[in-house]
Amino acid sequence: MLWLIAILVLMGLLVAFGWFYHHQRLLRDRAFLMNEAIRNRDFTFQLPVKGLFFGEGALQSVLNDLGQEINRLVAQNEVESWQRLTRVLTHEIMNATAPIQSITQTYLNQPQIKNTVYEEGIRAIHDTSKGLATFVESYRKLTQLQEAHPTDLKLAGLVSSVQTLYSELQWKTSLPADLTLCADESLLRQVLVNIVRNAAEAGATVIDIRWRDRLYISNNGKPIPAELRQEIFVPFFTTKTTGSGIGLALSRQMMMIQGMTLTLATVPVGGYPVTFIIE
Repeated sequence: MLWLIAILVLMGLLVAFGWFYHHQRLLRDRAFLMNEAIRNRDFTFQLPVKGLFFGEGALQSVLNDLGQEINRLVAQNEVESWQRLTRVLTHEIMNATAPIQSITQTYLNQPQIKNTVYEEGIRAIHDTSKGLATFVESYRKLTQLQEAHPTDLKLAGLVSSVQTLYSELQWKTSLPADLTLCADESLLRQVLVNIVRNAAEAGATVIDIRWRDRLYISNNGKPIPAELRQEIFVPFFTTKTTGSGIGLALSRQMMMIQGMTLTLATVPVGGYPVTFIIE
């Protein structure tokens, strides 16, 4: 009888040790995933709390929330840095180009310059400085956004209004009809338009918009390479042969002045290669 009890106790200890070892490996794997995410500057990780003790689950929830907050602060810092830089650049460049345009235009209006060998060179200088000034105007858009006026709006209705602009795309939406979001309607609409337009230009034929505690905007367009994911929100960065490269940078700023964030999912969501997240 004693030997049977001893065997049962030993088996129980082995089972407990096996479960404990498995649980520790689970925690180790979680630590590895979070470390890799942080090393790659991806703070959007959301690891599940299922299967953890209540204390471990609470800690994981805090880490998940902390990652989101760090991601928001990093994005905000990047935006503010670009805003400061663009203010300086626009001021200095406009101060330099304005007199050049004025002086060259004055020379071009002189009769003694017209139809001479000097006219072509002066016109080239004038047109170049004018083009530079036009380019600088794009910088101004990054620092002169309108003030946000958030209101409670029906998200499904807003998405529907954007959908009519791109009727050639296949739309899949999963939004509760009564779902409301406190946001600036015109700014949020522009953000959605920018995202959908970029998707269409990247060859997307399907737009999938769903709500799961946050707004997911997915498409089946060309995937964004991992090495470019941190660059797409940098002003004037673009992989397209045409375009200004400020659409996504502006979109992120439009969300930030409303107290929200715009990020790119690092892993496929719902089988789509590209997903933007608004929260």
